[in-house]
Amino acid sequence: MSTAGNVIRLVVVDDHALFRRGLVGLLDEMPGIKVVGQASDGEQALAVIEQTRPELVLLDLNMPRMDGVETLRQIRLRKLDVRVLMLTISQSSEDLLDAIRAGADGYLLKNTEPEDLRRALLRVAAGQGALSPEVTGPVLKALSRMPNEEPPTLLSDRELEVLECMVAGMTTQQIAVRLFISDNTVKTHIRHIFEKLEVSNRAEAVGKAMQMGLVKKKEE
Repeated sequence: MSTAGNVIRLVVVDDHALFRRGLVGLLDEMPGIKVVGQASDGEQALAVIEQTRPELVLLDLNMPRMDGVETLRQIRLRKLDVRVLMLTISQSSEDLLDAIRAGADGYLLKNTEPEDLRRALLRVAAGQGALSPEVTGPVLKALSRMPNEEPPTLLSDRELEVLECMVAGMTTQQIAVRLFISDNTVKTHIRHIFEKLEVSNRAEAVGKAMQMGLVKKKEE
């Protein structure tokens, strides 16, 4: 995903008008970031995202009508090419895991300092993750209490489709043709898969994905 003129186009979604307006004012002062839309709930957010086509969405978790996790699921189901950074007061490991399962690219608390927020936005826009230190410990503890459960998938539906094509031994161009997307988009998805699975090449990605049960080995 590229940004025009190295400016990150951003949509802010939060049901608290006072906080949202203050956040927009803060973001407008940050170099390289442009707020192109805002919404007060999930349904409105989907319409704004489809209209403005931002690179990044700052998404609240607890909202009326459609909460942040369901909004995120809808964003992924509609194949909207946007990265999503959750910004919430919740330190619940369950909320974080639900957001990750739904396809979140990062999870920050609302007490994050402005400079840390700016760095997180740049990281997520560049395809990297962002996680508030306060929630890291609880999440690791939550995962440790689930030894007999498969870890939640960090991959979006589209990334899983690309991964399945990789298992089948397809080239980047073949994957692009199969999924009706560009070569560059395929490369971006593959990079995200490598980052999320913490691997450095296709063979490692396929092997780890099979080990985690994300995909099945191609039948001979």
